[in-house]
Amino acid sequence: MQCLPIILRSRLRCALIALLAPGILAAQAASPSQQQIDLGQIVQRLDRLERQNQSLAEEVRQLRQELAEARGQPQPPKAAPALDENVAVDESRVEELAQSKVEASQHFPIRVTGMALFNAFLNSKGSGGQQYPTFAWPTNQASGGASFYQTTLGLDYSGPQILGGKVHGSVYMDFAGGSGTPLDLGFRLRTGEIEIDWANRSILAGVESPIFAPREPASLAQVEFAPLTSAGNLWLWTPQVRFEQKIRFTDQTGVRAQIGAVQTNEVQSYQQGAQYTSAPEPARPGLEGRFEFYHSFQGDGQDGARIEIAPGFHSSVTHVAGTSVPSNLFSLDWFTNPWSKLEFTGAFFSGQNVAPLGGIAGFTILPTGVAIPVHSQGGWGQLTFLPTSRLSFHLFSGLENGRTADLAAYAIGRNWMYGANLFYRLAPNVLLGAEVSQARTTYIDSKLRLNNHYDLALAYLF
Repeated sequence: MQCLPIILRSRLRCALIALLAPGILAAQAASPSQQQIDLGQIVQRLDRLERQNQSLAEEVRQLRQELAEARGQPQPPKAAPALDENVAVDESRVEELAQSKVEASQHFPIRVTGMALFNAFLNSKGSGGQQYPTFAWPTNQASGGASFYQTTLGLDYSGPQILGGKVHGSVYMDFAGGSGTPLDLGFRLRTGEIEIDWANRSILAGVESPIFAPREPASLAQVEFAPLTSAGNLWLWTPQVRFEQKIRFTDQTGVRAQIGAVQTNEVQSYQQGAQYTSAPEPARPGLEGRFEFYHSFQGDGQDGARIEIAPGFHSSVTHVAGTSVPSNLFSLDWFTNPWSKLEFTGAFFSGQNVAPLGGIAGFTILPTGVAIPVHSQGGWGQLTFLPTSRLSFHLFSGLENGRTADLAAYAIGRNWMYGANLFYRLAPNVLLGAEVSQARTTYIDSKLRLNNHYDLALAYLF
């Protein structure tokens, strides 16, 4: 805007000189007094035109300001040229970053994602030599140190349209495939999926959390396994094929129904009874389902508040000791945030033989050689407080309790873990985390064992 009067004055002078040139040349032939009169008139006209030009430029500026205010736009500051230059530079950098992407051989977009994670940890007696013990061991061994192997790497990809649906998916890995020592870090597949999405339904095939138990607590200390493993969180990643149907009653209320076939991991089954040493079949098919009811309160004067609650089930059979041990479970998980700075989430389960899904209690081999399932109940809950956009606090607790009558001597009958952590965002993609927790494990025919865990984490998200 400041350059406009200068440009107008320059152009007007050039035009006036071209128009008045014949008169000036003619005036040169006139008398000296006549020349002075004509030149004086020309100068006066030029001065008058410059003043009019300045007045017009000021009116244009005022009109632009009034138009911006009418549109609800903020008034540009006086240093607008410098600000515009900075914005232009920032936009060019953003465009340059947006063009820097991984290209697949089939020319579909792939995004690299993940988390570089450093942990420094300390465990009291009863750690069993683990970085983060999921229960208190009967030994008196303590542990401590630092690690980088919980770093995760992921690829998010999207593909073409198939049968009117959009193909997308992801693959996530970490370095927990080895022993966890600095010289033995092996890649391990965590989760991976290929999904086809339509407007109200989808089909997924891959390795994911159980269909009936998808939620988990937040932690930067326990990443190799899901937080609260063996303490109420049934998380074990399993191969599965599932179908999802969305039903919307209103814009704020609806149902998400999921059902699918899964492959259980029977190697995790906790074998009770020292007289039996052979392993069960390593994998078995199963059926799972989950039905989530949700409602958003955005239209009820509570901006952003919502509630989600979902019952679910699991059914499979473990083959061991020449017998079939059923695994039948009912679950209920939830999420609610009645206030924008407060969230409450968790899950509950009840059933038998939960070990193939990441629990402790699987089956017991009786002295007669018969295998029976262990009945158990458990669950977990987490309360999240978000005081600022950079800081979040989490209080969590989880419990798995097996029925004593189904357990052999010295088996774990009850495992309870509770603790707290906080995340502080040092930068948009840099997190500092601190966590403290205690595991309280009760063994049949033995005393209570305790383990205290302390962790300091630094994460770089990419």
